[in-house]
Amino acid sequence: MSRFKWFAGLVLFLAAVQSVFAAGPAEIQGTWKLVSYEVEVQATGDKFPPMGKNPSGYVTFTPEMRVFFVFTGDGRKPGKTAEEKADLLKSLIAYTGAYRVEDGNWITQVEVAWDPAWVGTEQKRAFTIEGNHLQVLTPWRVMPNWADKGMTRSIITFERSK
Repeated sequence: MSRFKWFAGLVLFLAAVQSVFAAGPAEIQGTWKLVSYEVEVQATGDKFPPMGKNPSGYVTFTPEMRVFFVFTGDGRKPGKTAEEKADLLKSLIAYTGAYRVEDGNWITQVEVAWDPAWVGTEQKRAFTIEGNHLQVLTPWRVMPNWADKGMTRSIITFERSK
């Protein structure tokens, strides 16, 4: 192999690695549409789609370093009774606040959330960007919407919205 081909290959490899691992505030800014969402249970390794096979959602990162995050479950219908309306909270995740990017993580200082227990907390999410896809991995935690599962983490994929 010629030195030129070897060097060209190395440059292409390093560019690809940089696009995946060196994502920072400028790269994450914009609006991203939810593509897939699954949760892994730490105790068993099982994965499940907590909001159905076709949940809806978006996350928007502004240049002012504010994030808006909302997911809704597949097949939601308007609630008629107080119980049905309360059940809708089980298929909703929403929060907003100031964010920063550090070492491949975005960290949100939550100011408003669907679950008041999140207000005033920091939510840390590992992320990578490859092309038009944002891959997100939460830390292991007990999620309020499915606390019965114990320690879980979310695996979320977004596509840059056009």
